[in-house]
Amino acid sequence: MDATSSGASPSIPYLNIIKQHLPLVSPQQQSLQCQRQCLGTDHPGEFPLSTSPWIVLHVLTSCAFDPEDLARLEVTCKFFHHPANFLPDFELSITEIAALDLCRKRAVFEPMNAEERLLLKQRCGGSWKLVLRFLLVGEACSRREKSQAIAGPSHSIAVTSSGAVYSFGANTSGQLGHGTQEDEWRPRLIKSLQGIRIIQAAAGAGRTMLISDAGRVYAFGKDTFGEAEYGGNGSKFITRPQLVESLKEIYVVQATIGHFFSAVLSREGKVYTISWGVDETLGHQTDPIDVRPHLLRGALENIPIVQIAAGYCYLLALACEPSGMSVYSVGCGLGGKLGHGSKTDERHPRLIERLKALELQPVEVAAGAWHAAVVGRDGRVCTWGWGRYGCLGHGDEDCQSVPKVVESLSNVKAVHVATGDYTTFVISVEGDVYSFGCGESSSLGHSTGLDGEENTSRNVLSPKLVTSLKCINERVVQISLTNCIYWNAHTFALTDSGALYAFGAGDKGQLGTEPIDLDRSERANPERVDIDLG
Repeated sequence: MDATSSGASPSIPYLNIIKQHLPLVSPQQQSLQCQRQCLGTDHPGEFPLSTSPWIVLHVLTSCAFDPEDLARLEVTCKFFHHPANFLPDFELSITEIAALDLCRKRAVFEPMNAEERLLLKQRCGGSWKLVLRFLLVGEACSRREKSQAIAGPSHSIAVTSSGAVYSFGANTSGQLGHGTQEDEWRPRLIKSLQGIRIIQAAAGAGRTMLISDAGRVYAFGKDTFGEAEYGGNGSKFITRPQLVESLKEIYVVQATIGHFFSAVLSREGKVYTISWGVDETLGHQTDPIDVRPHLLRGALENIPIVQIAAGYCYLLALACEPSGMSVYSVGCGLGGKLGHGSKTDERHPRLIERLKALELQPVEVAAGAWHAAVVGRDGRVCTWGWGRYGCLGHGDEDCQSVPKVVESLSNVKAVHVATGDYTTFVISVEGDVYSFGCGESSSLGHSTGLDGEENTSRNVLSPKLVTSLKCINERVVQISLTNCIYWNAHTFALTDSGALYAFGAGDKGQLGTEPIDLDRSERANPERVDIDLG
C-alpha cells in the first residue's frame, strides 16, 4: 500500500529525539529506563541482549522501525541507550546504528560519501534518527520514488513508479518534450529519457522540469525560469528534455515552478531559487531572466528543508528542525498568503508562528496561486490567504492572513492537501477526497444533476465529499490540480493501484482523453486515463 495512504510516514512524531533531550519523554518512560537493564546481569535466566547485538540490530532494521520507535526504545531500556560497542561506530547506541542502517536503504542517502553523510547528520541535529526522519518525510511529501501525476497549465505530466515519463496536452512551447510543438490528446512516452529514471516532476506555464534519481534536472519548453506568460518576448523553446547545466553541481531532489521564478531543493535540504530577484524579492538581486541558482539565505541556511511549494510570487518551505516541523514563507504577501498576519512582502524566509500557537506539527504544505494550506500530523488542515470563491474552506470568502484550522473537517483525519487557483482538495487517511473553492471548468469533481452535468461549475465554500471519486472504489493517494492564474483548470486523482483519473477542462488534451464533442471538452466526472502508473 502507498505510504501516503497508509499514513506511515506522516505518523512520525516530531518531538526531539536526540538522546540528550530525554526529559521530553514522559516520567513513566524515564522510570522504565532506569528499572530495565536488559544486560542479563540483574536477573539471572533472562536473555542477555548485549551478547547478541547483531540479532537485535537485524530486528530493528528488517522491521523498518521509524524514528519514533527507535527513540522510544532508547528511553525505556538502558541497553538501547548505552554505546553498543558494535560496528560501524562503537560509541553509537544500537538504535543509532539501526537508524544509520535504515538511512542507507534510502535512495537519496545511499550514494553519499562518508563526509557528506556526516555533514547531513550535523545539519539535521546530530542524530541518525533525525536524519532518518528527514529522509522519510521528504520522500512522502514529494512522492519521490513513487508514481505521480502533475496537472500543469493546459499540459500534464505523469511519472510511473519505475521512473518513465508520459506527457500530454498543450505543447505550444515544446513543454511536452517530444521534439515537436504539436498538442497531444493521449499520454505519450518521452522516449528521449530512456535509461534515465525520473523521481519527481514540476509543470508551469509553457515549461516542465524533471528530477532524476541521480539528482540531475532536465527542463524543456521555455528556456527561461522566470517568465509567467506562454512564450514571453525573447524566449526560446526547447522541445526535448535538456540537462540544466547551471544545476549540475547541486544534487536536486525536488523542483517547483512559481510565477516569475523556479526553485529547487537539494538532498541536504537547501533551497535554491532561480530568476525573479528584482529588488531582492527572494533575498537576492538578479536579472529577471537569470538562469543561475541562488541559495535562499537567511533563516533557512542552517535548517534542513524537506519540501518546497511555489505559488504566485511566493514560496513555502517545510522545515525539519530537531525540535519539530515548521513552515517558512518568503515573497509576495498579497492577500495574506505568507501567513504572518499582514499582507506585506517578505524578502527573506520567515517562520509562520501561528502554527506553533495552534500546536500543529506540519507534515505537508501546498501553495496555491493566492492561498496556502498545510496538513498536520494529527490530521488537521489549516488554510490561509485570499479566500475568494471559498477556497479556504471556512464557509465564506474572507481573507485569512494567518493559518486557520478548517473546522468543518474536524471529523476527518487528512493525510494530503493540494491547492490550485482558488481551489483546494484534501485526502483523508481512508482515501476519501474533499474539495472546495472555485468550481470553474468542473475541476472540483462535484455533479448534482441526475445526468451528472448540472451545476458542475458551482463554487463550494466548505469542504464537500467528492462522491464521484468515492464511486471508483479505490483509495486515492494523490491529487494534483492546475495551479496558475489562468482558467481552464483540470484535476488528477491517483489511486494506490496506479490508476489515474482526470476531470475538469480538457480543451488542449490535458485530461489525456479525447472529447466526444470539441465544444464540450470539460469532464464533470472522473474518467480513467489510459495509462498505468503502478
